[in-house]
Order: sequence, then C-alpha cells, then structure tokens
Amino acid sequence: MTAIGFLYPGHSAEDDYPRMEMMLAAPDIRLPLVHTDIGTDAHRVDALLEMGSADRLAAGVEELRLAGAEAVVWACTSASFVYGWEGAREQVRSLAAAAGLPASSTSFAFAGAVRELGATRVAVAATYPADVCELFAAFLKAAGAEVLFTRASGIITAAEVGTWGRDEVLALARAGDHPDAEAVLLPDTALHTAAHVADLERELGKPVLTANQVTVWEGLRLAQRRVRAPGLGRLFAG
Repeated sequence: MTAIGFLYPGHSAEDDYPRMEMMLAAPDIRLPLVHTDIGTDAHRVDALLEMGSADRLAAGVEELRLAGAEAVVWACTSASFVYGWEGAREQVRSLAAAAGLPASSTSFAFAGAVRELGATRVAVAATYPADVCELFAAFLKAAGAEVLFTRASGIITAAEVGTWGRDEVLALARAGDHPDAEAVLLPDTALHTAAHVADLERELGKPVLTANQVTVWEGLRLAQRRVRAPGLGRLFAG
C-alpha cells in the first residue's frame, strides 16, 4: 500500500483528491488529505506568506503520519511560489523536517511536470490577481521555463474559485493559451480540474497542467510510483 499525504489549505476543491484516487485505478494507492488553517482567504501576498508559514504546515503532519503517509505535499501553489524559488525550497525543507518524510509543494510539482513533458515554453491561465500571477511566472522562469503569456483573472478568494465549474475552467484555459506554448498551466488548488483535464487537452490540443493534478503526480514521484491514468492528461499517459 502506498499512501501520499496532502496538506490542503481550507475547503474549496479538496474533492478533487478522492476523485483522482479513483481515476488512478490503483487499489494500493491512497491519497489522505489534511486541511490546514488558512487564516485570511485572500490571494494577497501578505496573507499567502502567513498561509504557507512553517507552523501552519507543521500542525497537520502528525495526522498524515498516522494515516501512513510515505511522502507529503503542500497542496497549494500561491502559498509556496510567493516565497520565491529559494524561499519555497526552505518551506519544503522545513516541512520535510517536521514530517520526517520526503516533502514537496504544488509549485515544485509544476516545475517538475513541465520538465517531465519536455516543455520549455508555457502559458499561464491563472485565477489570481495580476501581481500574484506574475510571481508564479517568475517562479517558473527560475525553474528554466519560458513564460510566453500570463492571464490573470483577478479572483481574490479561494472560496470563489471553488465555485467554478467546467465552463469557467475551459474559458480560463482558452483565454490563457498562446499559440507557441507547449503546455498551458492552471495554478490554484482551489480550482476544480480533475474531472476536466482530458477535456482541456482536447480543447487546446496540447498538454494542460493543473494544480491538483500535478500535486498528485508529485506525491507519486516522491513515493517512486508511476501510474498510467489517461483521464488525468498527458502527464499521466506513460
């Protein structure tokens, strides 16, 4: 049995995780999830720095250890990349030390997934305000990707993002695409995307990486598991 633990901020799109557990169709893989205290629900730099603080993340690791987790992923994009590349690395190191387990975050999951696909030029379709979206673009650039285009939606709260359905997600992806992008990235784990990845890739004709999708992929990578799940897009095709 392989159990990957996720620390998820608040309550928005956490139901993507049991959905993806079913989509993996691997009965020996479990994806236990623990909610963290988000403090202020705002895509605002000061609020995001507090949301991703070491104390808030450490508070959830004991429950994941008791669930048998072999690795842990901080399932939040904005409250990891907001620290910058080195700050996000320190965040992950602190999480690994607190959990006594291999650890990562959604931001590093995006960087790894872009490399896994062999993509170098990407576009970003984000729910965030423009300033937060640009911080994500800077993080991707630090990872070696060329960001050709960013689309910011200006949504402040995860609660609002969590209400978006298939039509809004498809519209966001279309608006954020660029003809020369080799992949389109949809950050924000508050956005429901697990059920829509295949539709997104058909619509755009290229790989699409979404926050909850890459977070699960990263957890499996930490546990040295590779799983084929075509419903989760080209990232899970091998």
